[in-house]
Amino acid sequence: MDLIDRLVEQKISEAIARGELSGLPGEGAPLELDDDVLIPEQLRMAYRILRNAGFVPPEVAALREIGDLERRIEELPHDEERVRALRKLQYLRLRLEASGRLRHVLHAASAYSEKLLVRLQEGSDADGGSVLKGRS
Repeated sequence: MDLIDRLVEQKISEAIARGELSGLPGEGAPLELDDDVLIPEQLRMAYRILRNAGFVPPEVAALREIGDLERRIEELPHDEERVRALRKLQYLRLRLEASGRLRHVLHAASAYSEKLLVRLQEGSDADGGSVLKGRS
């Protein structure tokens, strides 16, 4: 443990002894730790601060908007409004792809998909069979 770590631990212990850390919001509740292993270590704290403040990286906001638009397009009749929505969807996808950030987003999504697939393959349905019947 280096000097800074010891100093921080000492200050925290002193604050606890004075009762300054009791009665805070969330006291006694489990921590909600996010899986941020795909975020570079030097960016994790900054991303966590931004996320806690209600901000998300631009590529996440774009993906969210694309998802919302895709769901809405399904409900639109085949008219000019649907054509405009499809053009906007194409524009958003191209903008995300051109930003160069899509590669990182797709990598994260791919890693998540792989973990999800493994979990589904390990699980079973109520009949005791595989959740992914007929898939290998």
